[in-house]
Amino acid sequence: MEYLVTMVTRVPDGTTEREVAEVRAREAAHSRELAARGRLLRLWRPPLGPGEWRSIGLFDDAGPEALERTLAAMPLRVWRTDEPTELGPHPADPGPGEVPVAADSEEYLVTYAVDVPSGSGAESPAESRRVRDLAAEGHLIRLWTLPGGGRAIGLWQAPGADRLREILRSLPMADRHTVDTVPLTRHPSDPAQVT
Repeated sequence: MEYLVTMVTRVPDGTTEREVAEVRAREAAHSRELAARGRLLRLWRPPLGPGEWRSIGLFDDAGPEALERTLAAMPLRVWRTDEPTELGPHPADPGPGEVPVAADSEEYLVTYAVDVPSGSGAESPAESRRVRDLAAEGHLIRLWTLPGGGRAIGLWQAPGADRLREILRSLPMADRHTVDTVPLTRHPSDPAQVT
């Protein structure tokens, strides 16, 4: 099962820079181990405020209890709180590793809800085709459903925010989407292979 985990770290007052550096070094080593075992798939930083430590990770684990054990074993957990979201399969997901991460593009997490009239399907066949075309063009890296129904989250890449907006407006049901976009920066411990 795949999970998106928002991780917020708050270093206690009085912690020395040396202590922080040691914990961060252990965290980076542990992240490499998790990536080698296929548990940590991706790691990003969303926009941060002054003094804020926040990361978003894509994890693959056997279930909620296994994920909690994985997260609890990470060195930064002594200062960190984690908010996992279980990701469900989406029929238009290109699949892991099918769309390479491009070095010349920026990545974005795009959460969207589709407002459709009752009694109609959540997506039109034209919408599904366009999503698959965008994956084939290298814009959509992954796509999942979110708990609660009617919502999805996609990992997109584009040369910039303006281009991403154009891409999302090209979806046939764009006028029915409520969209929340989070620009991502690759984390130094991100295991992704960039092409």
